[in-house]
Amino acid sequence: MKPKTKNRDPLAHLGTEGIFRSADLEAVGLHRSQLPRLIEQGEVERLGRGLYRRTSEEISQHITVAAVCRRVPQAIVCLLTALRIHEIGTQSPWEVWIGLDRKARKPRFQDLAVRIVRFSGASLDEGVEEMRIQGVRVKITSPARTVVDCFRYRNKIGLDVALEALRETVQGRKATPAEIVRTAEALRARTVILPYVESLVA
Repeated sequence: MKPKTKNRDPLAHLGTEGIFRSADLEAVGLHRSQLPRLIEQGEVERLGRGLYRRTSEEISQHITVAAVCRRVPQAIVCLLTALRIHEIGTQSPWEVWIGLDRKARKPRFQDLAVRIVRFSGASLDEGVEEMRIQGVRVKITSPARTVVDCFRYRNKIGLDVALEALRETVQGRKATPAEIVRTAEALRARTVILPYVESLVA
């Protein structure tokens, strides 16, 4: 009879989740008390309070975004961080920009640099897409929605950033002027952005 071989990867049953919380270990038959040993052995890296990464998973340049969204699943990645992920413009924010429901409780991020803006109504769904980053499900504004948000929040990020985002999104064919205007209409921002769109395509 062939002897049973010991599973060399105690985290294999976590599946594709590259980032996990300590509570996730119990779901695959492990105990939280095993974490210090796994960290010492180099199997796991601590990302922040209650967040860990399997070192066998390839590191994404957006790992901090994944960590934030793993902690707050309802977060919508937006504005400067969305521009960065969509490869629009030259912004390289040191904070992760997220949108949350205006009524949602403010989460604590002592160990992660996060900037929060508040959304309500159509802003919670219009132009919001999903993608996977580091195995984590991430909600993010589409290129067209991101441009519109840049104009809506131009007092926070600067009109120059919004204009750059509009120009590069259209020239890079990440969204058409019509898509941007339609999204702006849904978010009641048409009068703000339309003159700039018309000037660009004139």
